[in-house]
Amino acid sequence: MPASLPPPHFIDHQRGFRDLVRRLEAEPQIAVDTESNSLFAYFERVCLIQISTPADDWILDPLHIGDLSPLTPIFASERIEKVFHAAEYDVMCLKRDFGFEFANLFDTMQAARIVGWKSFGLGSLLEQHFGVKPDKRYQRADWSMRPLPHDQIRYAQLDTHFLLRLRAILHQALVEQDCLEEAREAFASVAETLPAPERVLDPDDCWSLPAARSLNRRQIGALRELFTLRDQIARERDLPVFKIIGDEGLVRIVEESPQSERDLVEIPGVGRHLAQRYGGALIAALNKGLNAPPPRPPRRQRQDTALLVRFDALREWRRDAAEQRGVESDVIIAKEVLWAIARADPSNLEQLAQVPGMGAWKLKRYGVRLLEVLAEVRARVTKT
Repeated sequence: MPASLPPPHFIDHQRGFRDLVRRLEAEPQIAVDTESNSLFAYFERVCLIQISTPADDWILDPLHIGDLSPLTPIFASERIEKVFHAAEYDVMCLKRDFGFEFANLFDTMQAARIVGWKSFGLGSLLEQHFGVKPDKRYQRADWSMRPLPHDQIRYAQLDTHFLLRLRAILHQALVEQDCLEEAREAFASVAETLPAPERVLDPDDCWSLPAARSLNRRQIGALRELFTLRDQIARERDLPVFKIIGDEGLVRIVEESPQSERDLVEIPGVGRHLAQRYGGALIAALNKGLNAPPPRPPRRQRQDTALLVRFDALREWRRDAAEQRGVESDVIIAKEVLWAIARADPSNLEQLAQVPGMGAWKLKRYGVRLLEVLAEVRARVTKT
């Protein structure tokens, strides 16, 4: 971490925050990042917001500032460009926690992928272009902790300090490769990302746990009860579920079927604290599941054969197009958009334009070829 980096302005009160907002209103471009506590809480929240201009870096503490609504017009402004790296997650969280809306984004990760850079993680880009190597110790840090250690604040500062300079480099690359219109369409799509959804447990998710593949249906019933109980405990204690007990620990409880606290303690992954505090509830959930009628696995919707044929053809075309450009496949068209095209099976550009995620640039660049691929599939199906 560069020792010469000027210290950031740490803001944790309304007066300093409102002074910052007045300064940002005059800026044409700002860099933004966030830090959340998803590894330390059941109910994740944004714990820091980093903002940089060419002259200064600010670290905002939402846990103490309180009302952040004065930032609303800045994030929604078409005049002020907001530069993020991998913006989707930040946008989802900021919309969820503060109700912000976004316009005029520039996403340096998306831009790097569009121009075909092979390394597009922020750490790699900072090292490559600015000789800066962030300390990876803080990638899994607890950002809700107060006070934050000095080095942790400096790590957060790095996420935006060089971002405007990186944006300038990437903007030039986009212009040189005639990809700026494509990038702007991608950035606008990120701005429309929906808020992060509230966490909702689906007990049937236990069927998909890799550690559960060896269990029979009766045991899956027990696992389902333990899976639900773990989520309830995590919610009550506001902890991630893995900090209560891991998936493999749940499966081991089912396999060994303990009937006492002592038995529970001996199971790898359980631990004495969990056995002492929740042993009775764990054993009750285990026995309830084992004694209940075995559950049936959730029904999977069968895909139409013609749909699968269309999707495979579109995916093959996308792979070839990506290889020709030297980019990853989803830079051409995202997988979910490819599925939507396969389902809609459009036969003209007007119909293709109605497919969600099919923006004007992609329609102009790839529309005719996409329709040709679908027509070729129809011709093959007709012959057979």
